[in-house]
Amino acid sequence: MLEIFKKRHSVRSFQDKEVEDEKLKEILEAANSAPSAGNLEAREIVVIKDLEIKKAVAEAAFEQYFIAEASIVLIFFALPEKSGKKYGERGRNLYSIQDATISASFAWLQAVDLGLSCCWVGAFDDEEVKEILKVSQDFHPVAILPIGYSAE
Repeated sequence: MLEIFKKRHSVRSFQDKEVEDEKLKEILEAANSAPSAGNLEAREIVVIKDLEIKKAVAEAAFEQYFIAEASIVLIFFALPEKSGKKYGERGRNLYSIQDATISASFAWLQAVDLGLSCCWVGAFDDEEVKEILKVSQDFHPVAILPIGYSAE
């Protein structure tokens, strides 16, 4: 694990090379294995491969166009109401966000272990991201994770 931690760094330039489906599956398995408050898994992950949607997300992320270069983009959402039903305000305002961010961290580390690169993107317009992806208003986006083969 220490070697993975040492290899992990933010990459903002990606090769025009697709991430294999098996690698994506492993990344999602790692993300979904992350611990969550009360084992509620008050998080959701949206996978984006479509170039036009990636471009729209890059725009919503204040013109961080490198996002669209990545083979895949994962967007991690907190589900505040799901956690809030059990834990009240603390679940809505903290636990659901922790659930999503831990999941994103696990995804990133698995990607690095598979020879891929990522960048954690936290600067974006929440409402624009939700509109682009047509997700429920109950979803709260917390992280965008573009993943691909590094061109750096």
